Amino acid sequence: MRRALGSVRARATLGATVVVAVALVAAGTAVLLSLWSNLSGQAGTQAERTARAVAADLAAGTAYDKLSLDADDRPVQVVDAAGRLVAASEDLERISGTGVAAVRPQLPAGDGAAEDDDDGSLSPGEIDEDVSFTDGSAAVEGDEADYRFAAVRVEVDDRGTLTVHAGAPLSAEQSAVSTALTVMLIGFPLLLGVVAGVTWLVTRRALRPVEGIRAEMAAITASQDLARRVPVPDTHDEVARLARTTNETLAALEASVERQRRFVADASHELRSPIASLRTQLEVGSAHPELLDVEGAVEDTVRLQRLAADLLLLARLDAGERPAGARFDLAELVREQAEGRAGLTVEAGAVEVAGSRTQLGRLVANLLDNAQRHARSAVTVSVRREGARAVVEVGDDGDGVPVADRERVFERFVRLDAARSRDDGGAGLGLAIARDVAVRHGGTLTVREATAGGALFELRLPIT
Repeated sequence: MRRALGSVRARATLGATVVVAVALVAAGTAVLLSLWSNLSGQAGTQAERTARAVAADLAAGTAYDKLSLDADDRPVQVVDAAGRLVAASEDLERISGTGVAAVRPQLPAGDGAAEDDDDGSLSPGEIDEDVSFTDGSAAVEGDEADYRFAAVRVEVDDRGTLTVHAGAPLSAEQSAVSTALTVMLIGFPLLLGVVAGVTWLVTRRALRPVEGIRAEMAAITASQDLARRVPVPDTHDEVARLARTTNETLAALEASVERQRRFVADASHELRSPIASLRTQLEVGSAHPELLDVEGAVEDTVRLQRLAADLLLLARLDAGERPAGARFDLAELVREQAEGRAGLTVEAGAVEVAGSRTQLGRLVANLLDNAQRHARSAVTVSVRREGARAVVEVGDDGDGVPVADRERVFERFVRLDAARSRDDGGAGLGLAIARDVAVRHGGTLTVREATAGGALFELRLPIT
């Protein structure tokens, strides 16, 4: 059963069929009850009409044996105030539902002697306006049928209060209800079959693009070709939006994987040079101890250590590490990073920010290292508040950054020509780390031309 309902089409078809079935059963029941009520009411009206006609004859003084009780083959009983049957239809063989089971008069025909049990509610010759109805059965000339009985009281002079019971057959009502029920029992399954079939076809057509998306995603997973895209149906519904979102996700995943590949390749390239240099120095030192360049080996080791730390930090940032929410004074942090550096001028006003003090300290340190590396003589640093933002500006009087390279300098392992040497330039990760940290803290990091003609890096962070 679970496997049979394992598809959306099957569940949608079953759900629609069940809902329609419940609605049809409820509607059919209401129709049958309404039909029976209306037809039963008509039978009651016919029975009441017959009872009032007999009551009118009795009020006019017609004797019991002169009453027309066999018209329309409807059972009629006349009961006196003592509950005795005084007149009945000749062809009546059996009756139930009127409270009087007798079918033959219990007094001789024409005998008007009866106990006067009149309570004074009716005047002689008056027919009661109220009528009561009951359901029962009767056998007339051997035909057994169900009837709707109407009971009408009439006050007859010298006979007291008489009650006339007249019945109208319910066969027509039962036949109509039975026919309607038969039509429903035949039509409802056919209608449910049509609903199930239409729902199955409609859902298949609606879900066909989803199957295409699933198949293409399975093919992409098998081939590992992230350049492929899922088909987008020519519609404006949820499936089309799903396909477009899936393609956007694939594009982002492709870009992420490609960036990761470039990162690994660049990292391998950057690590190869210091490792090869360090190995060469150690091999030479092993063979000729007097030629060992200890300072160079230490320098290469420090460079490897810094590069490993940068790569680890980038890996944590790429993994989505969220900065801590501690609050601290950004101006104090800038002063700490500028302490001991030559040629720096710092103008900092107290501005509190929230985030990782370690990561933001690394950001500021990278900006200061970059400025000192390219400055001719001086580096200026300022910290101030602008509205809801804390602004840190680091400027130098060097050659600046060409307009065409002002975004490229923030890419990983990118070094401009002036910074490509091992002695003067780093691995090309400092500014990339700085921007990633700024973005993680909800800020921005940009570069433009400084007043002195060099580069001016501007960091903006939210205060709250």
